[in-house]
Amino acid sequence: MSPSRRLPPLAALRAFEAAARHLSFTRAAEELHVTQAAVSHQIRQLEEDLGVRLFRRLSRALRLTEAGQLLAPFLQDGFALLHAGVDRVRSAAQGSVLTVTAPPSFAASWLVPRLVQFQRRHPGIEVRLVSTMRKLDLFREGIDVGVRYGRGAWPGLIAERLMTDDLFPVCAPGLLDETGGGPPALSSVQLLHVQAFPDDWPRWLAATGVGSVDAERGSWFDTAGAAYEAAAAGLGVAMGRRQLVADALADGRLVAPFATALPAEVAYYLVLPPEHRGIARIEAFCSWLRDAAGVSPAIDREIRPPKP
Repeated sequence: MSPSRRLPPLAALRAFEAAARHLSFTRAAEELHVTQAAVSHQIRQLEEDLGVRLFRRLSRALRLTEAGQLLAPFLQDGFALLHAGVDRVRSAAQGSVLTVTAPPSFAASWLVPRLVQFQRRHPGIEVRLVSTMRKLDLFREGIDVGVRYGRGAWPGLIAERLMTDDLFPVCAPGLLDETGGGPPALSSVQLLHVQAFPDDWPRWLAATGVGSVDAERGSWFDTAGAAYEAAAAGLGVAMGRRQLVADALADGRLVAPFATALPAEVAYYLVLPPEHRGIARIEAFCSWLRDAAGVSPAIDREIRPPKP
């Protein structure tokens, strides 16, 4: 290989990539489990090897030079491919483990109750579920596949829409029996809110033309699942999301007291990095999830969209 084609030491390239991503030698050292002095030395070695400055070292900040800005994305892509190759080999050796991520309420209310179906179909695959509202970097954090709730635009991921959603009030059976019926009855009970969806009640009440109910009052919960459990216990009326309350409606723990349902502005998506296509255990899970993602007939009978 000619001198012009010789690559600098891999450790130096790795140190630069981490420092460029964090814009910090200290954080790069923490990630690489080396000292800050080692990172600084490796980057100086790389700069000497290339004959250019890669960073501007300011008094309290670190900035990439034009050469550093040019090099950083190539190394990020290159190390991502290296990680993908290593993960493929590990996956082949540990092919029975599947890591899935999903929002907590969706995981608890929809996914977990159905996982037994997947295990029966694929008894040799061990599922590890990471339940979090945080948008994980699936590729870098070793997640095989995920379900996300949103509009379907996540850079670097394949996103396939699984299920749409509707919004409608839900409560314990009998809670509104003595209130006279109709949406105005909501003024006599607690409204249960979910912190992630603060506009649900105002949207639904506006759509039904109910001006006598204060959309802001009531109790607040950090997850939809907690709000639905409170509703089932008789604490008040929650704004249900179709896919999350389907099972509770089917078994009678919750009822939908009014006919009006609003389409949600977001949907559930199956997401995975492009590098994970073709891996047998991931394809098996995706296929099962598509099969399992049908809309519940019980909800369709009980709820209808508002009249125009």
